[in-house]
Amino acid sequence: MEGMLKSLMQSAYQNWVMIIIGLGLMYLAVKKDFEPALLIPIGFGCIMANLPLSGAIGEHGALTIIKKALIDTELAPLLIFIGVGAMIDFGPLLQNPKMILFGAAAQFGIFSTLLVATLLGYTLKEAASIGIIGAADGPTSILVANRFAKHLLAPISVAAYSYMSLVPIIQPPVIKAITTKEERKIKMTYRTENVSKFVRLAFPVIVTIISGVIAPESVALIGFLMFGNFMRETGVVERLSKSAQNELVNITTILLGLTIGATMEGGEFLQPRTIFIIGLGLIAFILDTAGGVLFAKLLNLFLKDKINPMVGAAGISAFPMSSRVIQRLAQKEDPSNFLLMYAVGANVAGQIGSVIAGGLILSLIK
Repeated sequence: MEGMLKSLMQSAYQNWVMIIIGLGLMYLAVKKDFEPALLIPIGFGCIMANLPLSGAIGEHGALTIIKKALIDTELAPLLIFIGVGAMIDFGPLLQNPKMILFGAAAQFGIFSTLLVATLLGYTLKEAASIGIIGAADGPTSILVANRFAKHLLAPISVAAYSYMSLVPIIQPPVIKAITTKEERKIKMTYRTENVSKFVRLAFPVIVTIISGVIAPESVALIGFLMFGNFMRETGVVERLSKSAQNELVNITTILLGLTIGATMEGGEFLQPRTIFIIGLGLIAFILDTAGGVLFAKLLNLFLKDKINPMVGAAGISAFPMSSRVIQRLAQKEDPSNFLLMYAVGANVAGQIGSVIAGGLILSLIK
């Protein structure tokens, strides 16, 4: 009893605030179904790290050891990308190659937030690490922050994964604010052309080579992503592809989520700086969404067959959450409108775009 009282006295109020936040994240996952695979491990890890005298963190703590093995070595983001690549079907993008433009346009928020953060006094490397949050790409955010701003890794990784989970809350009001009801009702012709197996196999190889030439620092990220996709498309290593999609991703996600949650220790996390970084990350995410939508509206000034501007918002990297959100919004406006194929095309383009953007940042900023 005496030991329990002593540990309670040694815990700060910030730790109990973070425990409540951890419970809140798990509530959103269980009750609201907001990406439970991410929020449940993060929330539980947050609780474990903030309990008084927790043995899960510290020099010999299990979560600290996992962090050193998976995050400090940058291994976890790369393993996740193998699985993500094995999950992705680039068919919708290859059927509609112009969707690649939205994967580029929706990275606008990264570079604009980088500029704003620099003007606010952050170093260039810190600003770059904050800006990359806008891509809603957890692995890339972790890798850039780990290289450039390790002291900001906790708020950046938490913000990136949180915004990935909260896409259904954040994107709809942004989209509705800059589009009209008529624009959201635009129907796009459903395309049924088959993509040959040769093209499907050549695409990941070509993307890896081109990306490696443009942004050498992106080779590991884009290479692991495309390697996973190449395994999927060959059809001769189905067992490996299924393992990458399931066992590899699931185990890595569990450990990564717990570790990210463990970085949310109250005394370090509840600082004005942290809240400010998370706020800047939200701005980057909103600008990325708006950039894709506004680019689609710009293209419509010159196109005979109009693009539904909502598709542009799917150009962020949050796959497949964003494309699902776009389809649901389209169905609310008009139950007969099906944008999923186009939204998925833009979404997988955003996955490529965010990795290349991260690679460019790593290459250009030394």
